[in-house]
Order: sequence, then structure tokens, then C-alpha cells
Amino acid sequence: MTDSRTTGHGACLSRRSFLASAAGVAASASLPRTAGAQAGIAPARVLTFSDHEPLGGMRTRFLKDVVFPAIERESDGRLKVNDHWNGEIAAAYDALGAVSRTGGPDMATTVPEYTAKELPLHQIFKSFPTGPTGSRQVDFFRRAHAEIPAFTAEFERNDIVPLFFGTGYPVAFFSTSPLADLGGLKDGRWRSASFWHLDFLKNAGATPVRMHWGPEIYDALKARTLDGLMVNVDSGYMLNVHEAAPSILVSKDLWLGHVYPLAMNRSVWDGLEPQDRRAIQRAAATSYQSLGAVMDASFEAQLDDLRRAGADVRILDADEVERWKTATRYRDVQSAWARAQESEGVADAGAVLASVTDLMDEMIG
Repeated sequence: MTDSRTTGHGACLSRRSFLASAAGVAASASLPRTAGAQAGIAPARVLTFSDHEPLGGMRTRFLKDVVFPAIERESDGRLKVNDHWNGEIAAAYDALGAVSRTGGPDMATTVPEYTAKELPLHQIFKSFPTGPTGSRQVDFFRRAHAEIPAFTAEFERNDIVPLFFGTGYPVAFFSTSPLADLGGLKDGRWRSASFWHLDFLKNAGATPVRMHWGPEIYDALKARTLDGLMVNVDSGYMLNVHEAAPSILVSKDLWLGHVYPLAMNRSVWDGLEPQDRRAIQRAAATSYQSLGAVMDASFEAQLDDLRRAGADVRILDADEVERWKTATRYRDVQSAWARAQESEGVADAGAVLASVTDLMDEMIG
């Protein structure tokens, strides 16, 4: 997952410059539409937005520089976004509750992993060790929500409407000592936040560790009380984990499965004029067209920065990725989870898992 995090010494200038230019290109993709409301028209409807992360990473910059300008452009200036970052309105664990209630922000980035009780079926996405990348990852999440009604039903039960699905980067393994391959995880102490990944690490022979996300992760790696970190590559990068754990194994195929729904309060959505609801839908559709390419290029930029910072970064080959997939015994983990969920009243857990599995097999086949 992408944890709520404090940055270390800040992202490198080359990455910041790349993100700004990539987002700028994406934002200009559909400029022929009118840029603002004509004089004399009623003032714009201002939508308050909340995000738990600071403005700076690819996902947050994409919202700020691409999605939100597209909403204003597609609505001919009738809608504007008043954006708030870094948990100024609601922290990551509180985002769903904040946007679902009357009087909260109009829109927010929600984090299903932090709300497993409210969004149990959304936990399925992280249960796969490998998956599609780039634009196909974007397509996967869009199709899952369009074709499997249970996901929409979860949103409806929480009084929110999904507007746009942001997503994250692949998993990377940051090790304090040289890590020739993923067999080197055995007997080491490895931290992850995901309950799925903790099981994957255990099945691969490692000792899984839970720790709060923050500077203490860096300190534990530096002190060698923690041998490594299994996390999305950008979270490790932003916390400067590579300074304490400079041996890094990564692959675009190492699936994180983290989805960040940009959601709107149901009453706010229902209160918008039909033309404005259609404008938001068009804005999302045009933004999706460039998201995969921006993610791919930003991923490569991060690896280049890590190497320049002195980290030993190696991209796993296809056979190594398959061996990891086998070692996780993820099918057994999924089945146990589905049985537990059904025993707790989530009656369609097994059926939805089967539908997501079919889609995943199609997307990576």
C-alpha cells in the first residue's frame, strides 16, 4: 500500500521536473474546450476536495494538474475544485467517513485498505502477487468497477459516488544487505502493512513484521532490527528507505493492487446539474487516456533517481516473478480470506473473488 508518510529529504529535482512536465502534457490533451465560464454567468460551484497525502507525488500531481483542470474545462468553468492536501481536512483512515457524511468535504481520495469493515470486497484487489501494469492496470480497475456490481454496491452503502480511480506503483523489496534474489527473504524480518503481503512473506519463509509507517521504519532498517521492507516503490523512495536499505529488487509485474477512488458525497452528486455530472464523467475519461503513460515514465524516473543515489536496483526477470508468485501460495490465502468473510456475513466474497480472478487472468494473459 501507499502509506500516509512523511518524506525524508524530499524528492529529487529530476523527478519533480518530470512529474510537472508529464502532467502538463496530459492536462493539455483536450484544450479545445472553453477554458472558463463566460462573463455574466452565475459564479462557479466550488467543490471542496481532501487528500491525505502531500502534494508532490505522481498520484497527487495528476489530480491537481490533470483531473481537476479537466473538470473545470469540461464544465466550461461552472465547477472548480478547492483542493486540500496532507490530511488538512481528513487523515487517510478518516477519509471515507469524512466524505460520506453531510457537511464533510464534497470529494476525497478514499483508501479502501484502511476501511476494510466498510469496503470488505475492495480488499480483494491486493490479494494478487502479480498483475497488469500501466494503462492495463488502469483498465483493470475501471472494468472491475464497471462489470462487477458488488463494488458499486459497497460505495452506495457508504453514500459515495466514485468519480476517478487512481492507482499506485508496483511492489519493491528494499533490503539492508545485498539481496541476490527473492529467495534471500527467508529467515529475515520484513515489514509490510498489507495483511495479504504479511501472509505472502510468511509463506516465502520470512518473518513478517507490522510497524507504524514513519521515520521509525528508516531507524529500524538502519539499526538492522529490520532486514527489509516490502512496499510500493514510491513510498520507499519518498521515505529515503534506500539510504538504509540500498539493495532493491523490483518489477512492474509485482502487483500492488492499491486503488485510490476519488469519491464524491452522494448528496452532493445528486445535487449537481445533469450537465455537470456529465462534465465530471468526461473529465475522468479524458484523464484516464494519459494516466498509464505518466505512471510508466514516472516509474522509470524513480528507478533512475534511486540508482543515482547509490542504490543497487535490479529488475526481476519473468521467471523470478513467477517463482515469487508460486512461493506466496496466494490462492490458499485468498480462499481462507473468502471463507472468513462469508462466515462474518459477506455472503458474496467467494463469488466476487472468482469474478476478479477471471478478469485478472484475462488482463495478464
